Amino acid sequence: NAIIITSDKCYDNVEWVWGYRETDRLGGVDPYSASKGAAELIVKTFYHSYFRNNQSNIGLVSARAGNVVGGGDWALDRIVPDCIRAWSEGQPVQIRNPQSTRPWQHVLEPLSGYLRAGQVLYKQPDISGEAYNFGPSAEQAYTVLEFLHKLSDYCQFNIEGEQFCINENSLFHEAGLLKLNCDKALHELQWTPTFKFEQTARFTAEWYDAFYNSKQDMYEFTLKQIDEYVHTAREIGNKWAK
Repeated sequence: NAIIITSDKCYDNVEWVWGYRETDRLGGVDPYSASKGAAELIVKTFYHSYFRNNQSNIGLVSARAGNVVGGGDWALDRIVPDCIRAWSEGQPVQIRNPQSTRPWQHVLEPLSGYLRAGQVLYKQPDISGEAYNFGPSAEQAYTVLEFLHKLSDYCQFNIEGEQFCINENSLFHEAGLLKLNCDKALHELQWTPTFKFEQTARFTAEWYDAFYNSKQDMYEFTLKQIDEYVHTAREIGNKWAK
């Protein structure tokens, strides 16, 4: 069995207020979105061409999530790592689109969804060929600026002057609004997100704060965060955590 992970950017984003469903149109006006939409089409093609017949013992589903944050991300041109690097040097961070709305989720959220999809696929091969969205609830879509303000509440960096420097002059297209509808994952996989917005920001900031401002073993710190996440999931009754 295989879980093929693409991105929420696979959808042709027309920036409506409703969350995108797995049956909505794929693609996009930028190369990244087009590449993720193409990946989804390839998965669908291979499933229907080679794996759909009853004699195949290969099962696969595709998973779509995005705007993942969390400790240990050092990638360039990503909002959280860029912020942490700038703040650790006492500098403000450049923000391109402060009012863009994103479905912020901690990295452990979609990971739990991917694992749950694999678990259900193993027990219920009939879901093979399906696609699933994994994201936060609709009311947890916040702007870039709102998220960064919340992130800064949990970071212990000494920054002189303003924390943010807004530069909205971008040569490239960037979506202002993107939401996912995750009802299918709830109905077929019994998966729901675990964290609220505040917990997502806290978990993310505390990892970087521990990295820069304490002498903790980051491997052990990461394991503690995973344990806390699983414990929280059990407390709210998430099926995969039982």
